[in-house]
Amino acid sequence: MKANQSPITPFLWFNNQAAEAINFYTQIFQPSAIGSSTLYSEEGQEMHGQQPGSLMTQSFKLLNQPFIALNGGDLFQFNPTISFYVSCLTTDEIDRLWKELAKEGQVMMPLDSYPFSSKYGWVMDRFGVSWQLIHATDEYAIRPCLMFTGEQHGKAAQALEFYTSIFEQGAIGEVHPYEPNDQGVPGTIKHAKFSIHNTGFVAMDSHLNHQASFNEATSFLIETHSQQETDFYWDKLRVGGNPQAQQCGWLKDQFGVSWQIVPKMLNQLLSSSDSQKSKQVLKAFFQMKKINIAELEQAYHSI
Repeated sequence: MKANQSPITPFLWFNNQAAEAINFYTQIFQPSAIGSSTLYSEEGQEMHGQQPGSLMTQSFKLLNQPFIALNGGDLFQFNPTISFYVSCLTTDEIDRLWKELAKEGQVMMPLDSYPFSSKYGWVMDRFGVSWQLIHATDEYAIRPCLMFTGEQHGKAAQALEFYTSIFEQGAIGEVHPYEPNDQGVPGTIKHAKFSIHNTGFVAMDSHLNHQASFNEATSFLIETHSQQETDFYWDKLRVGGNPQAQQCGWLKDQFGVSWQIVPKMLNQLLSSSDSQKSKQVLKAFFQMKKINIAELEQAYHSI
């Protein structure tokens, strides 16, 4: 919809460990930065059981990839269906990151040499967030990685086409299917790269029984600039399957991946120096599914 699109922001739902996790990540990844935060109001604490005035969300960046962390309680838990794929230029950098991320964490694939990389490892850190570290020669970057498993196994190729068809700048990069001699179902996706909304992603199928599926612990936030753009992404991402509309601009697409379609105007209204106006906007926001900018503005001007 827009030529100048903001990157998609992974939104991480922590069980009251957001500040601790951000401090940890921004210390071990460089460059990094901590951005703006929001606090719980009386309306917000009713939703997540938090104390008014406590930290609700905090934005941060790792290797220029934006993130937002939420203190949302124990409703959702991270799992490896969504991980973060970190391409490192040196093996020394992989060793350093692995040492930190593996502390009190869970190793899913040992740090070692594999047919596809001279050094690679997959680890779930102590907060439950999954990271794949791989030696690369072209970039130092973080990409969200979607693993299609369980009921979603074999749908990675379909997802690539679906997501890249929605975004004007969507593009499919290298795609590596499982071959007959691989430990996977031939023809499904072993590894693929794609980009949407100025954000690089990785996708893969896994036939293994991970006993996990996509959930709201990791969602993807799209910042929109108008009601037309908000409606466009809301409607497009809900096409097919059994998509679900959820509260506060959240939805689940046909694959079960969670998205947040949030107008930029919302943050502008919530950042008002008039706390009563901000509270009215937040109250209206918590009552919405798809975000209606006109109703947010009406709430703002009602005081």
